[in-house]
Amino acid sequence: MIEIAALTKRYGERAAVEDLSLVVERGELVVLLGGSGSGKTTTLKMVNRLIEPSSGSVRIAGRDTRETSGPELRRGIGYCFQQIGLFPHLSVAENIALTPSLLGWDAARIRARVDELLELVELPADAYRDRAPDALSGGQQQRVGLARALAAEPAVMLLDEPFGALDPLTRDRLQQSFRRIRAELGLTALFVTHDMVEAMLLGDRIAVLQAGRLVQLGTPAELSRAPANDYVASLMETPRRHAAAVDALREGA
Repeated sequence: MIEIAALTKRYGERAAVEDLSLVVERGELVVLLGGSGSGKTTTLKMVNRLIEPSSGSVRIAGRDTRETSGPELRRGIGYCFQQIGLFPHLSVAENIALTPSLLGWDAARIRARVDELLELVELPADAYRDRAPDALSGGQQQRVGLARALAAEPAVMLLDEPFGALDPLTRDRLQQSFRRIRAELGLTALFVTHDMVEAMLLGDRIAVLQAGRLVQLGTPAELSRAPANDYVASLMETPRRHAAAVDALREGA
């Protein structure tokens, strides 16, 4: 569904992303994992052309993304990110309806879609449709952001650390909700995170980036069994170390 071929982004002599190639199959979620400066977000933004690549190509459903204008391309791709970016002067329903409105959907279809999505993200439409974003908690705002990303029935979703700013309990609930929603809708997605546990819980496969290069691509089990280098091994060791520390605390209680 998403084919990335030799994708490169340079800023002067510095390569933010270097010769990256990977394929995301239909219905698959691939996590882009790595530390700050590894090229995760730059890669994501080149897929929907918020950043134009220096070289290489991206194809979605077999079509080169350069054949479509940037704004038109982005209307067909769901995009959800950490800052949420809800418009404060619009209601919850109006925020979700933005892309369908731009695409010319009629009012009845938009209202039905908004209500359907609010129910999907576990915010009952009657209670939340007309609320202002600032009347919502951070977790509720993120749910609205997810609903907005799904509004135009996109074939592909891009998610840039969408749960990173939330408290642990809210983050866990939203991760579980997202897993359910993705299974229900059969979404194809690229998901950026620096959190190894989140990557293992959500990803069908994980693409580890280091200094702009892809160093390993595989299932969570494959990365755990056979890390490609010391960097991948250190990422895989982190959740094990945390689990061991918790076990030690529990035993000492």
